[in-house]
Amino acid sequence: MPGNMWDDAEEPEDLDLRILRVGALPVESAPGALRIRLETTRGPIDGVLHPVEGGTAAIVCVGGAMGGLDGPADGLYARLPALLADARVTVFRIDYRQPNVFEECVLDVLAGCSFLRGIGAEELALVGHSFGGAVVIKAAELHPAVRGVVAMSPQLYGTADVETLGRPLLLIHGMSDTVLSHEASEDIYRRAREPKRIALFAEAGHSLIQARDAIDRLLAEWLPPALAGSPLPGGREEHDIL
Repeated sequence: MPGNMWDDAEEPEDLDLRILRVGALPVESAPGALRIRLETTRGPIDGVLHPVEGGTAAIVCVGGAMGGLDGPADGLYARLPALLADARVTVFRIDYRQPNVFEECVLDVLAGCSFLRGIGAEELALVGHSFGGAVVIKAAELHPAVRGVVAMSPQLYGTADVETLGRPLLLIHGMSDTVLSHEASEDIYRRAREPKRIALFAEAGHSLIQARDAIDRLLAEWLPPALAGSPLPGGREEHDIL
């Protein structure tokens, strides 16, 4: 992990990133999707965009410390476009420039938000797993267009200021996680302001694959109203996996 983090010190003055140009190519294996490269002043950010015409809501998804585009729960991020199709939500899956470097990964998410705003998105939500759960919490603290945050199996590092978030927060964690204990999500939940919700899955591990179908339903239920600014249910809940 980096030796310096924004929670414990002032933001370093050189943490500035600007998008210089954008490249796009179709993804042959996913009709309608585009492989995106954001050329920035700090290097290229690669991702896959699933655009939806006629909608103004969009989501940025990021993975754990190793990066990647698929996400937890057996490739959740690739399923999100279909899960959210009726709500006309664009999905942008980002791969980090420098995996496991917290500040740089936060900048990647903020660049993704700027890109989406530039192509017409007005309401944003952020979804992250493990290391990425803390990344999206921090990025949401910094970007005013973010309407909601989903942190799955999140780490504690980078969440010291979660009480300043002020946006709907959904925490998801497996109670059988041996990589990052569900106590991390419990701690974040205790410190976060309303509206907030924590969903714990008794038999799920760090990847949440055991709760795949339940998480699909939960995100399809939670993300559209979060993006729309509608009231959301809160509280702590524990689930057996059916």
